Amino acid sequence: MAMDRWDPLRDMMSLRDAMEHLIQDNFVRPAGSLLPTLRGTVALDVIEKSDAFEVRASLPGIKPGDVEINVQGRTLTIRGETTAEQEQKGEHWIMRERRSGSFARSVTLPAAVETDQAVARFDQGVLIIHIPKVEAAKSKPIAVRDTPPQSSANGPQFNVPT
Repeated sequence: MAMDRWDPLRDMMSLRDAMEHLIQDNFVRPAGSLLPTLRGTVALDVIEKSDAFEVRASLPGIKPGDVEINVQGRTLTIRGETTAEQEQKGEHWIMRERRSGSFARSVTLPAAVETDQAVARFDQGVLIIHIPKVEAAKSKPIAVRDTPPQSSANGPQFNVPT
């Protein structure tokens, strides 16, 4: 059996290894099911369509009456509250990972919206909010013609049909 000389520097963890270990233990595999920094937030998908925005929020187990949706200007806010089930006599909870308490999430939409025409519905635990864009924010196609502009002393002039 060969003997190795003890080298304390070889056995020390590198700073990179220590940081990786710290991140793995505290953020990638946290003790609970939710990261501490994400408690109380809502996961969102925001989809921009030609005439509207569609926002999808995962809210499993939440009742429609427990959700408040507000649109002010271009900012959409979703908030609500859930209550935790209480442990009953004769029961012993082995694990408790489902979220309870208040939650809120705000997102600023990239264009102006028609707040009075927004609608929301639940579909299998997903809140779907449809918010139409204002007319000025909707994209409009512009036809391109191959006729050259007419030049004048003031620069190029375009013949625009009315």
